[in-house]
Amino acid sequence: MYSAAAWSVGTAAGRETHGHLGTRRWGGAELNGTELWDLASVTKPIVGLAALRLAETGALRLDDTVGAYLPEYRRVPGKADITVTQLLTHTSGLPGGTPLWRAHSDRDGLLAALRGLPLRGAPGTVVEYSSAGFVLLGLILERATATGLDELVATQVCEPLGMRETVFAPGAAARDRAVSTELCTWRGRLVTGQVHDENAVVLGGVCGHAGLFAPLTDMDRLGRALAAGGDGLLSAPGFARMTACHTEGLPLRRCLGWQGRDAVGSPVGTAMGPSSYGHTGFTGTSLWVEPAVDGPGADSVGADRAGVN
Repeated sequence: MYSAAAWSVGTAAGRETHGHLGTRRWGGAELNGTELWDLASVTKPIVGLAALRLAETGALRLDDTVGAYLPEYRRVPGKADITVTQLLTHTSGLPGGTPLWRAHSDRDGLLAALRGLPLRGAPGTVVEYSSAGFVLLGLILERATATGLDELVATQVCEPLGMRETVFAPGAAARDRAVSTELCTWRGRLVTGQVHDENAVVLGGVCGHAGLFAPLTDMDRLGRALAAGGDGLLSAPGFARMTACHTEGLPLRRCLGWQGRDAVGSPVGTAMGPSSYGHTGFTGTSLWVEPAVDGPGADSVGADRAGVN
């Protein structure tokens, strides 16, 4: 199924258990704990954290609309009024899996096709997991700050937490430590150190829905910060707003950037409590947080990643 895996479980105070096994690719070098993993859609909540930090500084508001930042959407029926909150909660009405890369091999063409995607429903009325929505979120953050998304994620999330090796589009030296994800027929090679998601490849590897690579140690740092109530990232009210369910009355539980634990079909089953939250990624990655298991100060977090080829 996969050549390698790494995992960590702990609390805000630190790791309780962790480990790694396997090889970086079939027949490749054994893991030594310094590997970079393609986070895939675990990129989404990290970009969401950047958005929430920018909202706390007043750089944007969560009720700002797509049209306020992306003039090219002002003439697109139904989409100009989609809010940042709706993008974060997957209630924008934008569709889910959209393999636009199959017909569009350059960034401009893919973004134009994105504008033309039909809505599944009126914004705010449906929950549909949508990478397209987080592509838009990344574009909004860039327009709101006149700063590239890679720099925003670095300054707003990675640097405050000491996540020094979490990056979009790893350089040559970092790619040597990456775990391969698949033998890709489209690219005609084993994918190692380049984002697995094909839409992200066409967009240049820096986008809101996928593209981040990280070692397990950096994900530990993120997990500990979340288990500590957002320490070093968000104010207490901002953290509470992020982790609250914003889709009550709709079929799926969604927080701001994160997935709540659904009663049926949750990726963590029912072992974690109903207030737990997290996110998964197509490459086998996941990060999940269980708040206040045994009272104040006892939050726990589990993170696991697997390279697939």
